[in-house]
Amino acid sequence: MAKNRNTIPIENISFKERLSALKNLPNFFKLVWKSSPSKTIISFALRIFRSAMPVALLYVGKLIIDQVVALNTNDPSGNLHLLWKLVALEFGLAILSGALSRMINLADSLLGDLFSNYTSIQIMKHAATLDLDQFEDSVFYDKLERARQQTVGRTVLLSQVMSQVQDFISMAFLLTALIAFNPWLILLLLLAIIPSFLGESYFTSKNYALSRSQTPERRELDYLRYLGASDETAKEVKIFGLADFIIARFRTLSDKFYGDNSKLAIKRSIWGTFFSILGTMGYYAAYGFIIYDTVTGKTSVGSLTFLAGSFRQLSALMETMLSRFTIVSQGAIYLNDFIDFFEIKPKITRPEKALAFPNPIKTGFVFENVSFQYRNTDKWATRHLSFQLNPGEKLALVGENGAGKTTLVKLLSRLYDPTEGQILLDGIDLKRYDLDDLRHNMGVIFQDYIRYQMTFYQNIAVGNIKEIENEALVKRAAEESLADQLALKYPDNYQQWLGRKFNDGVELSGGEWQKVALARAYMKDAQVLILDEPTAALDARAEYEVFQRFAQLTKGKSAVLISHRFSTARLADRILVLDNGTLLESGTHEELIKAGGRYAELFNLQAMGYQ
Repeated sequence: MAKNRNTIPIENISFKERLSALKNLPNFFKLVWKSSPSKTIISFALRIFRSAMPVALLYVGKLIIDQVVALNTNDPSGNLHLLWKLVALEFGLAILSGALSRMINLADSLLGDLFSNYTSIQIMKHAATLDLDQFEDSVFYDKLERARQQTVGRTVLLSQVMSQVQDFISMAFLLTALIAFNPWLILLLLLAIIPSFLGESYFTSKNYALSRSQTPERRELDYLRYLGASDETAKEVKIFGLADFIIARFRTLSDKFYGDNSKLAIKRSIWGTFFSILGTMGYYAAYGFIIYDTVTGKTSVGSLTFLAGSFRQLSALMETMLSRFTIVSQGAIYLNDFIDFFEIKPKITRPEKALAFPNPIKTGFVFENVSFQYRNTDKWATRHLSFQLNPGEKLALVGENGAGKTTLVKLLSRLYDPTEGQILLDGIDLKRYDLDDLRHNMGVIFQDYIRYQMTFYQNIAVGNIKEIENEALVKRAAEESLADQLALKYPDNYQQWLGRKFNDGVELSGGEWQKVALARAYMKDAQVLILDEPTAALDARAEYEVFQRFAQLTKGKSAVLISHRFSTARLADRILVLDNGTLLESGTHEELIKAGGRYAELFNLQAMGYQ
């Protein structure tokens, strides 16, 4: 079995393992290239030109000083006309260097935005392929959160890697010049830089380990921030007086993060200061060596400035590069999180030789001894379910909360696959049908439907997004769910923005939102309609109107209704009574009342509430 990248404790990552992490960079640059080939080329080209500027400016400066000294000492090599040419050349190089820097910043900024957008889209695309139960796993959510962070954080890595290439080329120019004058200066340079690099490497590892360990708590912190300041939670926060409780928990977590981060930051700052002093000592040792050579006549004053400037810039470049190596290698390690997310594969996939969904359905759906168990739990959500949903039949699912009703319809629409047993459609295992075709033929509205902060029109069109341009279909779906009258209440009609998160948005009541959600089910010419508590937020009159319409619209179609209202359930052709994931009773309303079992008990209890 392959070893997971995340099994190695991050704080124990060695220099060799850091180097190994750089193998992620080719894949990273493939993504960069795909996000914008032209801007990638432009950015690299600009950096190559910019990398030659430091040594060019230093060398022209050396020539200027030598000319000044020669003219002041009446040296025959002095040439006033050449001096002014050199000054003009240095002026031009300085302007070009500044312009290149700004162009590089612009190119990086544009490329970074394109890269962030491209990778965000890739994450959304991949997330759309994954199984529902994967989204219900906290470990998966940690991976998803870290992958999301990479879409923004890796734009910094992009700039850092490109800057590293640029500085490496600059350093090659400067080193060539420095070696030509005095190779021993390179040794002093290394002695000044290496301690600082090792210190940075150590503390960056510690910082990565701390950041990774805080991922679950940071998600909780973000959730608390949302709970404490959101239009969706404001009512309960006020009614239940939750503000102090939420703030206290937020303060506990944020103080813990601050304490952990500040301890590491203080240690890093102290050691960084110490290593900086070592670097300064190395620079001045080399500076003294160069001055001695100048005083003794071994080098010119111009060479003094060139060597001192080259050494200073090399020292700064090497320190920056070594520190940046730590950042780049850390970023390369973080890329594991990004790559790991894309290595998560769904179990529910389109079969190789997929069958088209039958049109029309001939014999219906058959559950054969179906059991399902959610991940990370020993409890069975459904157990040994066996029943049939016939073509054109209206089936109601009844039972107390946790009985397995919603799980059953998720199995029917293949959001889950059974843990045991099988589901047949027209005698063929449901897994053999084309997944997209299957779901297109299922019109499903769950109780916890999304209230999209979009227009009225878009909120309905999401039920069949391929038909978003089909205005007639959207309006017809609204009419069928009785949501059309709501749209007419607003001046912008179907273009009215719903929800309060954006300007000019209006908030609907629970019952009004439910009519909009029901319209989504009518956007498809689906052969099976599945409604999970479709009228829970409607009053009695609205419920009656909806079901009268629903009965007309589902003629010849199969339908599954989940409801706690027995006035709804009794309209079905057959009722299944579930208890703890098992099938307790099955029959029509009259048959189940006559049997005097659980259904009759629950029906009578509810009926007493209306007396």
